[in-house]
Amino acid sequence: MQISSGVPGFDGLVDGGFPAERLYVVSGPPGSGKTTFCSQFAANGAKNGEDVLYVSMHETKEGIREDMGSYEFGFDRALDTDRVTFLDSFSSDGRRFFGLPGERRDSSGVTNRLTGFINSRDIDRVVFDSTMLLRFLLDDGEDTMIQLLSSLKRCSATTLLISEMTDPSAYSEEHYLAHGVVFLHNYLEDDGMRRGIQVLKMRGTGIDTDIQDVEFTDEGLHVGSAATLTH
Repeated sequence: MQISSGVPGFDGLVDGGFPAERLYVVSGPPGSGKTTFCSQFAANGAKNGEDVLYVSMHETKEGIREDMGSYEFGFDRALDTDRVTFLDSFSSDGRRFFGLPGERRDSSGVTNRLTGFINSRDIDRVVFDSTMLLRFLLDDGEDTMIQLLSSLKRCSATTLLISEMTDPSAYSEEHYLAHGVVFLHNYLEDDGMRRGIQVLKMRGTGIDTDIQDVEFTDEGLHVGSAATLTH
């Protein structure tokens, strides 16, 4: 089974959509569109009647509502439905869920609470923003990150993990463990800044690995040369 990303033009790069119930990493430098891509993915799930969990350390619910409200794909409206659970890791709910700042965290406990919540609520789509968040929530050390990622791969949800990354060849543990890696590029050309998107790997489906143009439009990110730049 494959599910739509909600990003116009992207699903054609992965033979119709993401293979369901797997873990994917969305990487790229700041400002390349990672949060917008994942918000479109979340909004698409809510629109289709799926249950979505969005976990963030970078934005409050009000902040991301304002940021995504300028687009027409409807994530700002989806946040007000019972289809989307938004968890701000620094809110009171987030601190109760993950632990208080400065206290020693039980990494196994964090992993069990997250995966238990996903499985017990029958969550269909998950977004984690970002790997920086996960490393903050876990004890220092690669093993705890690997434990959490391995557990997420066994959940019944389709999960997107945002990863700050400026070099598409500088892989970390999440890129090796994930079922797929999508990289968003920013690069300078003679006529100015260009943006691109590239599927570096995707298990279980045919993929186009070439860099494709991607632009910000009123509908959010749009993949392909036919996109019209409006933002």
